[in-house]
Amino acid sequence: MKNLAVLVSGGGSNMQSIADSAKNGALKGLAKVVLVISNNHAAYALERAKNENIKSVCVERKNYADAFSFNAAILKNLEENKIDIVCLAGYMTIVGVDIIDKYKGKILNIHPALLPKFGGRGMYGHRVHEAVIEAKEKKSGATVHFADENYDTGKIVMSEEVPVFDGDTPELLAARVLEAEHEIYPLAIKKVIENLDKEV
Repeated sequence: MKNLAVLVSGGGSNMQSIADSAKNGALKGLAKVVLVISNNHAAYALERAKNENIKSVCVERKNYADAFSFNAAILKNLEENKIDIVCLAGYMTIVGVDIIDKYKGKILNIHPALLPKFGGRGMYGHRVHEAVIEAKEKKSGATVHFADENYDTGKIVMSEEVPVFDGDTPELLAARVLEAEHEIYPLAIKKVIENLDKEV
């Protein structure tokens, strides 16, 4: 059984789908969400964690003198809770190199587009969907990839396509992509766990 930590900044619907999957879906018997970390005290994800009886902590950058001490606080929480895999789910800050080094090949991120298209700095949330529609793409989707030192450049674990329809708004496309995110994130985590177990 692997211990998962989910890092979030907002609503936490992906965190919810991972927690649900651990209870009665693809991750049942394989993994458990034991920690939720948010860098935003107002994130609804913290409320979701409370409802699921999952330990949650708020680690906000403004409370730390520098990026090093901020990342050290996150790392301390991960280590204290014996985290095996870190899942970024709408976590709106770059993860420190020291965290990435410690959890190499064990930090996942989900992106609301088909990487490598529409990734990189500034490509998050509705900006992604606006860019996809503006580029007149016929398909978009969700991608789970390993996090590395850069934005959205890590090795892809899994992706799922959704159609882009004529007349789509960013909101309509976002809702369709979010459904794909909820579907593939637990499956991608399962794939990573199975590969880790093979390596042992």
